[in-house]
Amino acid sequence: MDFRFDEALPVLRRTPAVLRAQLLDLPAPWVEATEGPGTWSPFDVVGHLIHGERTDWMPRVEHMLRHGDTVAFPAFDREAMFTASRGLPLGELLDTFARLRAESVDRLVTLKLTPADLGRRGQHPELGAVTLGQHLSTWVAHDLSHLAQIVRVMARQYAAAVGPWKAYLSILRSA
Repeated sequence: MDFRFDEALPVLRRTPAVLRAQLLDLPAPWVEATEGPGTWSPFDVVGHLIHGERTDWMPRVEHMLRHGDTVAFPAFDREAMFTASRGLPLGELLDTFARLRAESVDRLVTLKLTPADLGRRGQHPELGAVTLGQHLSTWVAHDLSHLAQIVRVMARQYAAAVGPWKAYLSILRSA
């Protein structure tokens, strides 16, 4: 499937509400759970998504429109949330993400990008040449990937507790 605004924007708009419904007011063991050292908890993922709103998705769209592929995007710190979110309540993070995402989608809509604009090129610092369409498609897939990650991390908290039913739960098979 190629990127289409009418199909992508509803996903981008819903992500904050999905996260709020999934995580708000859960006991700490659910939102602080990880899959082991070096992995992220649902709390960490929300912080990561906030950092992406501030420094990645729309800033890179605007960078690409301004510079094309003549100036590489600034590097993205995938783990900035460990410092930025430390000590903040999850509800506050969810509110911040919802506000920033709404602002980002509004900015994107205001640009009135055309299908031809999706072919515009930018320079990723690691991946090289990318198109605006690829970047926007990645934004949607990135959201969905992290939603799946959160669900997987949470489900795996009961990997041992489900006993023999683990055989029927594909989300637990590699846990």
